[in-house]
Amino acid sequence: MQGFANFMWLLSLALIAFSGFALVDAAVRREDAYRAADKKTKPFWLIILGLAFIVNLIFNIMSFLPIIGLVATIVYMVDVRPALRQITGGGRGGGRRGGSSSDGPYGPYNGGR
Repeated sequence: MQGFANFMWLLSLALIAFSGFALVDAAVRREDAYRAADKKTKPFWLIILGLAFIVNLIFNIMSFLPIIGLVATIVYMVDVRPALRQITGGGRGGGRRGGSSSDGPYGPYNGGR
């Protein structure tokens, strides 16, 4: 029985870390990126993910509320976060990776020559 309790504690800790990461990620994204990606608003996601984080801290993993928080966190991570990263130019280092300001979607623009 002790092994199961340890496993549930580790699972709860992982859930807290996962929802905490999503909350911090949502907090550092730009407000206009949410509107540009058409994914609700930044305050909406901060409230939802903040509630999920607090619920994961307070309630046991076997309760119903942490599962709802997990679903909200997963929705943010697999739907909203990739859309925001696409709008803002990606992850590590930010901005453009290589290329010049005249590059188009199919390579450099040569002025119609």
